[in-house]
Amino acid sequence: MNTHHDIYIPHLHKDKKLKRIVTEPLEVMSLGKNVALKLIGSIMSQQLSVRVAEVIYGRFLNLYGGKEPRPQQILDTDPVTLRNIGLSNAKVSYVLNVARFVIDEKLTDAKLHKLSNEEVISYLTTIKGVGRWTVEMLLMFYLGREDVFAVDDLGIQQAMIKLYKLDPTDKKVYRAKLLELSQKWSPYRTHACRYLWTWKDTKA
Repeated sequence: MNTHHDIYIPHLHKDKKLKRIVTEPLEVMSLGKNVALKLIGSIMSQQLSVRVAEVIYGRFLNLYGGKEPRPQQILDTDPVTLRNIGLSNAKVSYVLNVARFVIDEKLTDAKLHKLSNEEVISYLTTIKGVGRWTVEMLLMFYLGREDVFAVDDLGIQQAMIKLYKLDPTDKKVYRAKLLELSQKWSPYRTHACRYLWTWKDTKA
C-alpha cells in the first residue's frame, strides 16, 4: 500500500499553484469499519469545533459502555438521553434516521464499497439530515475514495481563494472555477483536498 505516495504526487505537480503546497507525502488512508456509525459521528460534529465534537461523541459512546453501538441499540435509546449528551433536537432525529435507515436497508460496509462515489452520495443523502458534504467526508476518510472534491467545504474554499487568488463575489462563477481547477487533480482530488486543508491549518 505504501507505494501510494510516489504515484500521485507527480500528478498533482502538474498544477503549478498546488505544487507549491504539495511537500510531504501524505499518510495512506486506512479504510474505516462500521461506516454507518461514522455517518452518525459526522452528523453530531456538524457546526461544532473538533474539540466539542469529540466530547459529545465520547459521551455518546459512554451511553453504550464505551463501545460502538449497533443501530438497534441507538433506536432503543430514549431521545431525551441523546439530548442530554449535548445534541440538538434536530441532530437527535437525524441520528435516529441514520440508525433506522441502516436497519431498513440492511446497510453494510460491503454494500457501500460496491457503489460509485455519486451512487453513495445519492443513496445516503436520501436520509433526512445527511447532506452531500457529510457523505463526501465519509467517502474520503472511511471509504478510501481517492477522487472526491468537497466543493462546499469551507476550509477547502478558503485555501483555494488564497492559493489561486479567487474572487468569491459571484457565487456561481466562483463555484464553477473551483470545480474547473479541481478537474486537473483528478483522479487524486481527495489527496489535493488533504493538502489544501493541511496548508490552510499550518499557514495562519
